[in-house]
Amino acid sequence: MQPIRLIRGFLSVGSWTLLSRVVGFVRDMMIAAFLGTGPVAQAYLVAFTLPNMFRRFFAEGAFNTAFVPMFSKRLESGENPRAFAEEAFSGLATVVIVLCLIANFAMPLLVYAQAAGFRGDERFDLAVIYGRICFPYILFISLTALLSGLLNAGGRFVAAASAPVLMNVILIAAMVLADRLGWDMGLTMAWSTPVSGIAQLAVVWFAAKRMGFALRLRRPRLSPDMRHLLAIAAPAVLAGGVVQVNLLVGRQVGSFFDGAISWLTYADRLYQLPLGVVGIAIGIVLLPDISRRLKAEDIQGGRNAYNRATEFALFLTIPAGVALVVAAGPLISVLFQRGAFAPSDVGPTALALAIYGLGLPAFVLQKVLQPLYFAREDTRTPFRFALWSMVVNVVLAVGLAPLVGFSAAAWGTTIAGWTMAAQLWLGTRRMGEAAQVDDRLRRRLPRIVAASAVMGVALVALVRVLDPVFQQPGLRYLALAGLVLGGMATYGAAAIALGAVRLSDLKSGLRRQR
Repeated sequence: MQPIRLIRGFLSVGSWTLLSRVVGFVRDMMIAAFLGTGPVAQAYLVAFTLPNMFRRFFAEGAFNTAFVPMFSKRLESGENPRAFAEEAFSGLATVVIVLCLIANFAMPLLVYAQAAGFRGDERFDLAVIYGRICFPYILFISLTALLSGLLNAGGRFVAAASAPVLMNVILIAAMVLADRLGWDMGLTMAWSTPVSGIAQLAVVWFAAKRMGFALRLRRPRLSPDMRHLLAIAAPAVLAGGVVQVNLLVGRQVGSFFDGAISWLTYADRLYQLPLGVVGIAIGIVLLPDISRRLKAEDIQGGRNAYNRATEFALFLTIPAGVALVVAAGPLISVLFQRGAFAPSDVGPTALALAIYGLGLPAFVLQKVLQPLYFAREDTRTPFRFALWSMVVNVVLAVGLAPLVGFSAAAWGTTIAGWTMAAQLWLGTRRMGEAAQVDDRLRRRLPRIVAASAVMGVALVALVRVLDPVFQQPGLRYLALAGLVLGGMATYGAAAIALGAVRLSDLKSGLRRQR
């Protein structure tokens, strides 16, 4: 894959991910408007995170980390990739079905592990009810994640990237129907969650069928290939567990402050927008590409792919992080303050968003650096790094909570994110030339930082000028649009003037795209 094809893959996945995140953001705005930060909202948000937590733990994280490089190499060499994929598909389905049965009985314990602060009030019982309804979503979304990895390894990114759009559309439609027909909003949202999982699985299964991989469930068996897959996945499972412990710590801290879980969740959703568009897109495209290059012993091509991915990621996420810090207040006020989301909720949510914004480049760098390890079937090293990051997160989140309140959870997440990124980068020094930073990235990174600083100063001025307009309901959306466009224009002009990007690069890319 040439660099322009790699960037094209980033843009293809990124575009669909952007649409998914925008539609998902509309979903979150509607949840905030209908439910605000009250008991039903907090109970549903905890219940919804349960299957998503285990999904990242088993499917998107550990299982696909091992599956994608192994499948990519078999696909490249023609070593019966379909049989391998069906074995993995059946094995994953068996494990997740057993997990669903256990979780149904253990739901009170799972809710307590997520939010001990709910114990003794109505949020706990609601979260248990919603959790039992939502949890089967993990079966459908786990199989969706595996099929998505299969499609990505084959260079077919659209179906996998577009499936989450369908999920958010279904949840939005469910809320509209519940509001108009007088249904219980919490129960409606809970039942729509597994329905959306079935819809996503159908989309990627038919896409895999068109690719020639109409996978069927078969009796699971522990073949040599599956043993090798599990041996690689095991450290990634543990690393995924560490990541989930970090999330659990944040939710536990938040559960002891009234409304904090909702504040943290809404802020998380907003910073996940650039993280998903850039970081996840790069991780999806880069892992199979690096795996194929290692198989072909293309060291220089792998190095170029890694450097261009890093440059592309930082060019977009450093200014995005600056914007989230500087404009957190207007963003939360305009996008969320309506209905049950009160003005008193704006400040705490904006504080959490600004803290997460400081960590955005670190979270994206992790998505760029981890494929360098996973493509080499090295999941043990990231696991060790994740353990240290977990220690940092736990110490900060718990230790700072008595001093700074609920925002300790956000500070722990951000500082742990930078700790993980630093360890991953230092670890690449042992990989030789394929993971070395090239001259172009060294030249452009300081210029990207400088252009982002110029944009930050401009945004501070624009926020002050537009502040009276943000207070007017009829004009606040125009003011936010002006703020966003002004920031983009300033960053673009500064980036070109300082040499963070060259017009010749853009023209060349457009010509090759055509």
